[in-house]
Amino acid sequence: MPASQPRSRARDRNNVLNRAEFLSLNQPLKGNQESRSSSRKQSGQAGAAGAQNTNPKERRQSQQLPEEDCMQLNPSFKGIAFNSLLAIDICMSKRLGVCANRASSWGGARSMINLLGITGHGIPWIAGTLICLVKSSTLAGQEVLMNLLLALLLDIMIVAGLQKLAKRKGPYDITPGLLDYLTMDTYAFPAGHASRVAMLSKFFLNHLVLAIPLRILLVLWALCVGLSRVMIGRHHITDVLSGFVFGYLQFRLVELIWMSSNTCQMLISI
Repeated sequence: MPASQPRSRARDRNNVLNRAEFLSLNQPLKGNQESRSSSRKQSGQAGAAGAQNTNPKERRQSQQLPEEDCMQLNPSFKGIAFNSLLAIDICMSKRLGVCANRASSWGGARSMINLLGITGHGIPWIAGTLICLVKSSTLAGQEVLMNLLLALLLDIMIVAGLQKLAKRKGPYDITPGLLDYLTMDTYAFPAGHASRVAMLSKFFLNHLVLAIPLRILLVLWALCVGLSRVMIGRHHITDVLSGFVFGYLQFRLVELIWMSSNTCQMLISI
């Protein structure tokens, strides 16, 4: 018995778990347990108090968040169709922008395409209409020219207002020219050149006596000007198509408010 007691004491001394730093593994301190339980109680009470203090509006918003997330992850059929058409429009417009810069496939023809676009600009048409109005000596000619001038001014104001509302940029980052800034044609939607050539072609077809070849050339000129705006990367395809529609609507508006010969003479005398 006396020999076994020193052996057991030696075993207890050599046991690693009996050291002071490992006592918490076998016998956790009561103070730590009490502090942990008290901290848990305090955190539970604080959470309950916070839940009571939350407003009903915040609770409703928190309940609605998953539904909003589901709405964003599962868009409607109209949203999917609109985004798909928009992506197709951007892709096709970029493919047709063969003269967007000098490094493009048709970069050498950029100056020619720009010259074709200038034929549909508002400033040359307004200047030419004013010159013809000054040199005109017939009442019928002055009446047509005055209404043409009204149509050109309305086109500039309507297109500028629509572009300011839409603020859509073109498929390529192209800085507008000086003539574009003068007519406030700085955005892409709708295409100002397309609306102008559509309105002019319809105006001339209705109020001028032209042969069939000239009528065909007039329509082809309007289509080529609209295509040129896509080729230089200034507008999307939908911008040009919407410009044609707005140009036709502007022509109908001018026909409704057509100024008579007496009104034109009064304005010319002023």
